[in-house]
Amino acid sequence: MANEMKIAPSILSADFVRLGDELGKIEDAGADMIHIDVMDGHFVPNITIGPFIVEAVRKATSLPLDVHLMIDRPDDYVSAFADAGADIITVHVEAATHLHRTIQQIKEKGKKAGVSLNPSSPLIMTECILEYVDLLLIMSVNPGFSGQKFIPSALEKIREARRMLDKIGSKAYLEVDGGIKLDNIAEVASAGADMFVSGSGVFGTQDYKKTIEEMKKRISS
Repeated sequence: MANEMKIAPSILSADFVRLGDELGKIEDAGADMIHIDVMDGHFVPNITIGPFIVEAVRKATSLPLDVHLMIDRPDDYVSAFADAGADIITVHVEAATHLHRTIQQIKEKGKKAGVSLNPSSPLIMTECILEYVDLLLIMSVNPGFSGQKFIPSALEKIREARRMLDKIGSKAYLEVDGGIKLDNIAEVASAGADMFVSGSGVFGTQDYKKTIEEMKKRISS
């Protein structure tokens, strides 16, 4: 059974020159949390931000911070991002060699733990860890850059993920990240998602509040 629907704008698409202002606008616009994409230039072909930026974001907003680690060796950095103020820390099954231990490490820091899958990775890779996580993140683009188009085949993967979570009675959120915009968010919700990451789909619009309100309207109808 899906949870209350949540919109998590990704600051990867924000104006970093005015990041504090952007965070304030997003919070006022009705966002439920802030999604932070951490990239290392190894696991994905881009480098973004580290714990210092997460710490700065934590000081600038009261919204929960949903930190997505698209990095190799996530175990080495869990403590740093937890101490910086992350509320949810999500790691990739493809990057965590000892995934169960990594999830335990996140929870020992008092944080919610998530696992994520790249578009080409099968859901069976999460089967043995699902009962321990608070969030399952399905990537609907290949991670590394903002502004990519949603991969249509992700919809069936989302449906299957919803069936898997419901089968074990999990209350974990089913999050989708990649190409989420006004014109497809309802379809993604119908497939079973209940948390929606949107970067350019929010920050690329003129009126954040209007966009988020319309997104919430479309996923609740």
